[in-house]
Amino acid sequence: MLAFFGVFVFTLSVYFMSRPRSIYLVDFACFRPSDDLKVSREEFIEAAKKSGKFDEASLEFQKRILYTSGIGDETYIPRSVISSSENSTTMKEGRSEASMVMFGALDELFEKTKIRPKDVGVLVVNCSIFNPTPSLSAMIINHYKMRGNVLSYNLGGMGCSAGIIAVDLARDMLQANPNNYAVVVSTEMVGYNWYAGKDRSMLIPNCFFRMGCSAVLLSNRRRDYHRAKYRLEHIVRTHKGADDRSFSCVYQEEDEQRLKGLKVSKELMEIGGDALKTNITTLGPLVLPFSEQLLFFATLVWTHLFGGKSTEKGSSQPSMSATKKPYIPDYKLAFEHFCVHAASKVVLDELERNLELSDKNVEASRMTLHRFGNTSSSSIWYELAYLEAKERVKRGDRVWQLAFGSGFKCNSLVWKSMRRVRKPNRNNPWLDCIDRYPVAL
Repeated sequence: MLAFFGVFVFTLSVYFMSRPRSIYLVDFACFRPSDDLKVSREEFIEAAKKSGKFDEASLEFQKRILYTSGIGDETYIPRSVISSSENSTTMKEGRSEASMVMFGALDELFEKTKIRPKDVGVLVVNCSIFNPTPSLSAMIINHYKMRGNVLSYNLGGMGCSAGIIAVDLARDMLQANPNNYAVVVSTEMVGYNWYAGKDRSMLIPNCFFRMGCSAVLLSNRRRDYHRAKYRLEHIVRTHKGADDRSFSCVYQEEDEQRLKGLKVSKELMEIGGDALKTNITTLGPLVLPFSEQLLFFATLVWTHLFGGKSTEKGSSQPSMSATKKPYIPDYKLAFEHFCVHAASKVVLDELERNLELSDKNVEASRMTLHRFGNTSSSSIWYELAYLEAKERVKRGDRVWQLAFGSGFKCNSLVWKSMRRVRKPNRNNPWLDCIDRYPVAL
């Protein structure tokens, strides 16, 4: 009997010691630049005209894109872009912008969470375009004088979905390092990626990308259970880089005049749709009710066996005109809140239609695009800040963060709210304007 009890205690101890630790999101911060960096759409076009870098055709193209983009008149652009005809894509300007947005977000995060920079054991920074030496993570360590054994990582070239990849890496590091804090910083340098040429596929990023940065504090400490806002439930990552079209649909290169820029393919929507389909097929069984899983599985089997086509009367052959529409699971049954990367109005329109979401479901994404523009990998955090400022997040609510990026990648992040999130009285980028939203677009 004593031996049995010993084995039982040993087995129980091994189980609790080996099971994955819960990862908590203690809090997060989103940087809001100063008002002197705010530009309206009209001011944007006027600044582009005064720079002397664009011909009339390029200016007209940017104006047409901008006024149908879903972006409003209060987004932010670096001073080097809006008030100078000089080259803004220098290392000096890149470092200046990086210091402003990263340190601004981190100062706010440390103030909100009351932790010291020296308490951080894991630091992950992601920025796709601007990757100096020393790295951005090294800039943060130097600025805050972090401890010498901090595990730091710098992710580059991974596009707008890199914020979720950074959280995935931080989660793995926390699983291997108990009783620790991890900070994830997600940003993009707008000025360093500014394109001053005539290639229309490279002018598109000028119209959409705006300044922004998020800083997230994760913890695996059990003592943080009561003060954490969210618990990490699932991360699902999809990478379509093996396909040549997917790999090159968002591509950094030089144009015919040797001007560097980010080229966006016309096939982006089709490629993004394929990546989304793969991602939600993997995510579905993890989050959907059994009834939805059953219908979804039956549809997949039907499509595999019959190609999704029905047969005409009097014929054993599938009808090319009568194609069975694939069943789209109702993700509103799995999540209360949706934070879809605010890439553009067209992207959000397509996602709303294909996933059969309501206007309310994509409100946070549309309003973030209107107020802050496309802030790349940090946009999903501005959207969550919007939901918190509206006091919509209740205890037990599930939040789906969905992002797309070059490569081509589609990544999903699922959180469960630990408590009701009250409207913050400070340190939220929406506080001075939340009562004006939502606005009609």
